[in-house]
Amino acid sequence: MLSIYNQLTGKKEPFHSLQTKTVRMYVCGVTVYDYCHIGHARSALVFDVVRRYLEFSGYQVTFVKNFTDVDDKIIKRANERGVSCDAITAEYIEAYYQDMGKLGIRRATHEPKATEHMAEIIELVSTLIQKGLAYQVAGDVYFQVEKYKDYGRLSKRKLEDLQAGARVEVDERKRHPMDFALWKSSKPGEPSWDSPWGTGRPGWHIECSAMSMRHLGETFDIHGGGMDLIFPHHENEIAQSCGATGKEFARYWVHNGFVQINQEKMSKSLGNFFTIREIFEKSEWPEDIAGEMLRYFLLATQYRGPLDFSDHAIKEAKQALDGFYDLFQRLNEAGDRGIDETELPPAIDRAREAFQQAMDDDFNTPMAIAALQKLRGDVNKFLEQGFSTEGRQRSREVFRSLGCVLGLFQLGTWQFNLRRPSAGTAISFASTSSTSLSDAEINGKRDERVEARKQKDFKKADEIRQFLASHGIVIEDKPDGTSRWKR
Repeated sequence: MLSIYNQLTGKKEPFHSLQTKTVRMYVCGVTVYDYCHIGHARSALVFDVVRRYLEFSGYQVTFVKNFTDVDDKIIKRANERGVSCDAITAEYIEAYYQDMGKLGIRRATHEPKATEHMAEIIELVSTLIQKGLAYQVAGDVYFQVEKYKDYGRLSKRKLEDLQAGARVEVDERKRHPMDFALWKSSKPGEPSWDSPWGTGRPGWHIECSAMSMRHLGETFDIHGGGMDLIFPHHENEIAQSCGATGKEFARYWVHNGFVQINQEKMSKSLGNFFTIREIFEKSEWPEDIAGEMLRYFLLATQYRGPLDFSDHAIKEAKQALDGFYDLFQRLNEAGDRGIDETELPPAIDRAREAFQQAMDDDFNTPMAIAALQKLRGDVNKFLEQGFSTEGRQRSREVFRSLGCVLGLFQLGTWQFNLRRPSAGTAISFASTSSTSLSDAEINGKRDERVEARKQKDFKKADEIRQFLASHGIVIEDKPDGTSRWKR
């Protein structure tokens, strides 16, 4: 059973979704004023894999990841360039999609922008004022932290300690130094919207509460983001959301660790800052190869721990992937010797079980990769003895199926390092092209193949599998003799 480390309780907990086999998940996205760095990539990749594994486990996932498109940094960048804020955000949203596409990160179910949810934001702020949790000062509105008795429960900080060590700009209008802005009155040259408190724009924290509740409801399953968001962003989200609704906001709070350069947190101030596109530009490998290398590297460390970025670590990721793709090439080239393959199914079953146990343990991708490495060793050993066509096909498919959860092993070509001069060798996985077959047609072929296997007509079963593969359909055989398929 899946267990998740919940920052709210400070421990791993069995995962129980609010609705059976349905998960609603919100992850804080980027503020679109600049290119994404490797830290953004890690967060995006972590929750891409969380989503993939939940879907692999049979959940229907509604995944919401926002864009913060109104912010001081955006306004500053727009003024520097002499263009509108809309022009800045449009440019960097497109850049975000390009960068994440190189890493194989899928788009979320919904990707809301703060500027498109002003009605929900204003309504939420009004509710907090009506409940006595927020107050107006001139055209600004602040949340009163002392009115929310559980403030600090996510970050495990006490309000009195926060006040004593507060590094907050002094504002005599606030009732408490830690009170935070829900609505900011407009200043000359800034984008603004009409509200009951005058023209202005929302604070950062209220945007995420309004957008998540608009698309997922007042209570949902998982809220995620980088560890740096625990305080104050997520702490403030909880206070204002629970204060407004009287309900729990999100049930599981999941945070990924920092990316470090030489064991220091990556930051612009330290000069150790790398954007995703800089990494790709400096890579000696084609974009798709470099993307899988970076993805493997990011997944080789458990998501909650710090991750040290280095050229050496990237090279190690390449070497590991060389080993997998070398096996895939050998599986394609091996002849059909039709030997007894009784050891293969148990090896595949062990790998599946170890993989799922690892992912069920708080999405432990390093252990999941270790399970695939073990299977790679087993299949290499079997391959030396000779494999039938079906055995080779089953071996390829298990790597593709489990690898898909991690976003790995999906490339059709691969270039090896200098010790393997035959670069660009084709890897014949099942086609990923879109299919023109209907569900009914696929089910019919699937059932026909199941019957052929029952009759031990493996030639026909293999032909049906190849036909479906050519239309982008992957068949997965289950231990009870049935099969399931996916596009």
